[in-house]
Amino acid sequence: MIVIILSSFVASFGFGIIFNIKGKKLVAAAVAGCLGSVVYTLLMNHGEAEPVCMLLASISFSVFSEVFARLYHTPVTTFVICALIPLVPGKGMYMTMQEVVAGNTNGALQEGLATLSNAGGLALGIIAVSSLTRLFFRYKSIHKKHLLENQ
Repeated sequence: MIVIILSSFVASFGFGIIFNIKGKKLVAAAVAGCLGSVVYTLLMNHGEAEPVCMLLASISFSVFSEVFARLYHTPVTTFVICALIPLVPGKGMYMTMQEVVAGNTNGALQEGLATLSNAGGLALGIIAVSSLTRLFFRYKSIHKKHLLENQ
């Protein structure tokens, strides 16, 4: 588990440097990557399906990213992109292409669909948290506006 935490931190940190993130924001982005990897690993160890693990991991790092984006007055994508890096299903894409090159259509379809469902879980988690956050803050501002008008 320590290896997973360190490797996901280093991967997220490295991509944060490439994306020109600096200071506390860089550390927070790397911690978001660690959080996603830890949630994913713990759920996989408990026998959950891989797309479900991806979904819940992306929800966890997306919530973290939304909170820290507001704390640091930074776009959410600053944290989400770095947190996403350790969970990208690169092995699945590689295995799909390996099956295609080998001429194994059934294997390629199986690997491709598994990879697509994993990527879909990641995307769905990010979209869900982003949409719910946007709705929450929109409702909050409308509610605040009504309170001010009624005084």
